[in-house]
Order: sequence, then structure tokens, then C-alpha cells
Amino acid sequence: MRSLIARLSIKLFLILALTVSYSSAMANNFSFEFYSGTFNFELDPSSEIDFSGQLSDQAVRDFYNKLNQSRYQSMVSSLLAYKEKYQLNDWIYYQLIRKTAQQISPKAENYHRYTLYKWFLMTKSGYDARLSVGNNLLIFYVRNDENINDIPFFNIEGNKYMCLNYHDYGKIDFQKDKIYPVNINIPEARQQFSYKVTRMPDFRPETYRQTEIQFKYKQQSYHFQVMLNPEVEKIFANYPGVDFESYFNIPLSHQTYSSLIPLLQKNVSGMNQKKGVDYLMRFTRYGFLYQSDENNFGREKRLSPEQTLFSKYSDCDDRAALFFYLVKEIYNLPMIALLYPTHISMAVQFDKPFGNSIIYRGGKYSICEPTPQNQNLRIGQIASNLRDVTYEVVYQYNPLGK
Repeated sequence: MRSLIARLSIKLFLILALTVSYSSAMANNFSFEFYSGTFNFELDPSSEIDFSGQLSDQAVRDFYNKLNQSRYQSMVSSLLAYKEKYQLNDWIYYQLIRKTAQQISPKAENYHRYTLYKWFLMTKSGYDARLSVGNNLLIFYVRNDENINDIPFFNIEGNKYMCLNYHDYGKIDFQKDKIYPVNINIPEARQQFSYKVTRMPDFRPETYRQTEIQFKYKQQSYHFQVMLNPEVEKIFANYPGVDFESYFNIPLSHQTYSSLIPLLQKNVSGMNQKKGVDYLMRFTRYGFLYQSDENNFGREKRLSPEQTLFSKYSDCDDRAALFFYLVKEIYNLPMIALLYPTHISMAVQFDKPFGNSIIYRGGKYSICEPTPQNQNLRIGQIASNLRDVTYEVVYQYNPLGK
């Protein structure tokens, strides 16, 4: 009897092993370059779910149930392992998921299926992501409690959900189009999503290109050969309007940093602190052509410091962020951002203030205007058209120990 049970157990084991082996052999293997390295994942045939009918609440539920019962775990494990290995922020990780979904179901071929795979992979990665449907629209949200100011959101029991695919549809009339939530309970989908980008990917060196930036300071011309990466534009193509703290603290990628910051440090090394900051202010003010976002992009769009370095045109938001980054990296001084109705400027706290200082929370700050004005403003001077205009301090930076 024991011998019979043993033989049956061996046969069962062999059947299971052959089944797993066959399934593995039939799986589709995908590989693509993603910033820091190469991402590889396996798509089991059971995870290839069709979605070609009418979009509806029930159709979405059916898609989820089928995919949830498939052998999708290897794919999600590969995504999370890559995220951990390269320390991807949530926004960068979402770009990885977008590209993964594109491999499985190209966006141009079946937008709904592509979006459903994005949503499923986000939820199985632990993020609290939701869907709404209506009028053939499939709206994709994720829970986020940050101050995002230019994309739609909705609230459920005190939690805010930001729309991740709003850009795909343009303007949506949520009242007219009657969008209804699809309520699917996914126990593991509990994590909030963050739009903060505190670490840029380590792009491959060969993907950089060299760009010359030049400006004149005290009758001397300065030339910089800065290494810039076009992939940065893709990362921030649909990036929303985040709060100023998140925006100002978007860093440069490693190779761009290495090609610019040490040279700036060298150029200001023989200057006192005030002259050094003045040098950085004028580099930011005159190293780039000015154009409003409305004329440049047709809408409000904030550029990260790295985007500003390779963009032909930039406005006051972009220059304020770049100036903040340069002063922070080279001098690490306390700063505040001053938001006027149609302008933003910066003020720096020196050992002693210059010009008409701004007092904020016990500190005295000197205005450092990083955007071209009608006057040649020095540190501590404010443009004449802003002298009597009310401003708001929208961000204060206090270095540790200062």
C-alpha cells in the first residue's frame, strides 16, 4: 500500500513538474531598456486576457477576475525587484509599468486593454488604484494626498484619488460624461502613490548628449559643455503641477550633475558668498532664452532643473527651481520662494542681508531675481513693477544646522 502511494506521489510530482515546465516554455519573454538597465519579465499565457467588447463595469470585473486567477505573480515580482534594485520613486516606477503594459498590449491598438493592464499591475504592486467608466471612457486613478493642482481627482471616505490618464483624453466634463466608479476590492492595494521625484535614474552614459551653455559675467564669457539626457523629457512629459517643495527638490541626473556642478563650484571658488550667489543668479538669468509657457507650450508647464538646462526657452518658474537647486548644492543657504500673481522669485538668507530685506519667520532674506527683468537687478533689489505687489511665501528651505 505504501509502495502504491509512493508511486502515485512520484507520478503526481512528475505531472506537476511537466506542467510547470510546459507553462514556462510557452510563456512570452519580454526585454526592454529602462533607464538604469534592462528590464526582463515573463508573461504566462494564462495572463493574456482579451478585452475587445463594449466597455462596462461588468467587462472590467470580468477582465480583473480572469487576470487575477492567472499566473501573473512572476511579472509583478520582476517589476518590484527592479523597483527595489534601482530605487525607483513611485512616478518613475509608474513609467516602468506603462512601458510593461505597452509590451503586453500596445496603447494604439487597444487603449482600454492597455489601461487595464496598467491598473492591474499598479494594484498588484500594492498601490491603491481605482477605475471609473462611462461614455466609453476608462479613467484611471491612484490614491495621493499631495497638493497636485492641474489634474482631476475625487474623494472617497476622506482619501483623494488623482487621475493618472487625464492627458490621454484632454478635457473631460465629469458631469456631462457621467463617469461611475468600478468597485473591486483588492486587499493588497492599500499603498498611497507619491509624485515626488527625489532621485533621477542612472541613465546609460551613451544616451547623453553634450550641450553648450554660455553667459557673460563681469565682462568675462563662460562656456559650459553640459551632458544632458533626452529621456528626462519623457519622464516629465505628463508630470502634473506638484507643490513647490516637491518641484524645487527634483534633482539632476548623475552625469548632468557631474558635468555642471563641479565647474560652477570651481568658477565661484575665488569669490565671497555674495558674489558667488550673484554669479549663480546671473547664470540662471542670462544663460537661457526667456519665453512664457503660454507661448512655449500653449499651457502652464513647470520644467525640472535638468529640463531647463536643455530647453531653448524657460520662464520664471523654471529659473526659480534651477537657481534654488544650484544655490542649495553649492552653498546650501536658507531660501524662500516668493509667489506673485504673475511671477515667482527667490530670496536667500546670507550672513547679513543686502538691499531691502524680507523678514520671514525671524529670518532676513535678500531677493535674488533669477529671471530677466527690464532692469539689471542686483542682489537685494526687486523689479519696480513688483514693489507694491502682494506676494506669498510658497516654500521655505532651511538647511540642517542653520
